[in-house]
Amino acid sequence: MNTGIIIAFLLAYLVGAIPSSVWVGKLFFGIDVRKYGSGNAGATNSFRVLGTLPGLVVLFADITKGSIAVSFAYYIGGILPFTDTFLYYKFSLGFTAALGHIFPVYLGFKGGKGVATFFGVVLAIFPLAALICAIIFLTVFLLSRYVSLASLVSSLAFPLAVLFLHRMFQIPVIVFVCLIPVIIFYTHRKNIQRLMNGTENKIRFKKSKP
Repeated sequence: MNTGIIIAFLLAYLVGAIPSSVWVGKLFFGIDVRKYGSGNAGATNSFRVLGTLPGLVVLFADITKGSIAVSFAYYIGGILPFTDTFLYYKFSLGFTAALGHIFPVYLGFKGGKGVATFFGVVLAIFPLAALICAIIFLTVFLLSRYVSLASLVSSLAFPLAVLFLHRMFQIPVIVFVCLIPVIIFYTHRKNIQRLMNGTENKIRFKKSKP
C-alpha cells in the first residue's frame, strides 16, 4: 500500500470522526448534546436537544463528511478512476469515514450511529439508490415519527436499490451494500429493543434553544 493511500484512509477517518453535534452544541449553545436527550452524539439527538435548525446543520455536516471522504479517492492514492479498483477504493474510504463517525477519536471512540455519514457515502457513489433510500426514510419517518425505524427500513432497502437500479452484481459491491444495514442494525440495537417494547422516543420538531 502506497503512502498516498495510507494518508487518504487517515484523512477519511479523521474527517468522519469530526463530532458535528458536539461542536455545534458547545459552540453555539454551550451545550454538550451527549448530556441530554438520548445522550447520542448524532444528528437525531441534535434535533431533539438543540432544535430543528441546528439539527439540520449537524445532519448536513454528517452527510458531507461521508461524501468528502469518498472524494479523496480522486485526489490521493493514484488509482485510475472508472475502474473496479477505484470503485472499491471509494467504498473503503467511505466506510472508514462512517466508522470514524461511530468511533470518533475526538470523543473517546463513542460517537453517532452512522446513518447520515453512510448516506453521504452512498450519495457520492450511488446517487440514484441514495434518492430511493431518502424517499423511503422520509415516508417511514413522517408516518411513524421514529427516526430509528426509518433508518432501519431505508438501510434494508439500500442493497436492493443498488443491485436493481445500478445493476451492479460484483461480489465486493454486494459485500459493501450488505454491510451497511448490518452496521446500522448493530448501532441501533438499543433502539430496536425500545421499538419492540413500545418505549422508543418520537421526534417532534421545535425551535432552537436560545
